[in-house]
Amino acid sequence: MTTVARVTTTTSSVPLHTPFVTALRRTETTDTVVVTVTDSDGRTGWGEAPQVWQVTGESLASATACIEQMLAPAVTGHRLDDRSDLAVAAAVVQRAVARNFGAKAAVDAALHDLVAQAEGTSVAVLLAARPDGIREVLTTDVTLSAGAADALADTARARVSDGFRTLKMKVGTDASTDVQRVASVRDAVGPDVAIRLDANQGWTREEAVQVIRALEVADLGVEFVEQPVVADDVEGLAWVRERVGLPVMADESCYGPFDLERIIRLDAADLVNVKLAKCGSLTVGRDMLRRAHDAGLRTIVGSMMESHVGVGAAAALVAAEPTTEVSDLDAAWWSVSSPVIGGITYSGNQIRVPSTDGLGITGFVDRA
Repeated sequence: MTTVARVTTTTSSVPLHTPFVTALRRTETTDTVVVTVTDSDGRTGWGEAPQVWQVTGESLASATACIEQMLAPAVTGHRLDDRSDLAVAAAVVQRAVARNFGAKAAVDAALHDLVAQAEGTSVAVLLAARPDGIREVLTTDVTLSAGAADALADTARARVSDGFRTLKMKVGTDASTDVQRVASVRDAVGPDVAIRLDANQGWTREEAVQVIRALEVADLGVEFVEQPVVADDVEGLAWVRERVGLPVMADESCYGPFDLERIIRLDAADLVNVKLAKCGSLTVGRDMLRRAHDAGLRTIVGSMMESHVGVGAAAALVAAEPTTEVSDLDAAWWSVSSPVIGGITYSGNQIRVPSTDGLGITGFVDRA
């Protein structure tokens, strides 16, 4: 009988090659708690909880405390022989504490990683309805941090040269100049590169409608606008959507299944962004994608500023349950290096997902 033997936490701070700037925050590092769960057969599963004060409210200290004081004792000793045991252990994680979704997602991913390794397969296979449909290579967008129009144009050209064909512009810092910045990027990259916008809750309802209508008049080829208003104002999200033509995406307004049902009920969005650090579970994330698709909503899977560990889990979800749009899995691309050996790899706008051995991670990088 295989059981969960040990759960450990390690804080990780990885420098970014370029500062990451949004309407909510600026960071030059990826700061996370890396979780390892070891089973009685000696295998180790991996997960990651990002510190994102301004979005989830979780910190390195809070995630560490949650895992060490609550989640680790809850799962230690649980059987982990097969997928039914995994489902039980994963459910225990979800019930152990309220919220703390990043911490839950980290332990949940590590448990999935362990069972996949035991089966000699990938995490994606555990999640997929049809294992023969797993994708090993995914496409991601890349974020353009908030900034001045000229600098954004230069960065956009550089990202296209790096191989990216979908640019996610951070707006919402100044409604009066947001359209100008989008126009500058469109002029820089031409008509064939996709541009999507993320306001990160930066506009009021009225500003959102004003800016989005101006974007429509300017005909700048914007795919969609993500989270134009504050997260709690789902009615405001619906109010904006009713008054504009461009598709509207819910991100911070959509944490888990309850939020998703509210968005569906209010017709508040055309698309939703599912993130593990918001919903707390790979299977919950998968089920949210399926529910969204059934309701006619378009989807992406996103990531916080996570390293190759957390993004690897998100990529496994996309490999198993394809989204309708190019997903937002570039977070680890910003890191100067990976803190771990193995896992996902980037090549231009493509991510290669391990096809065996869980998440494909074999250890920490020796930084001595």
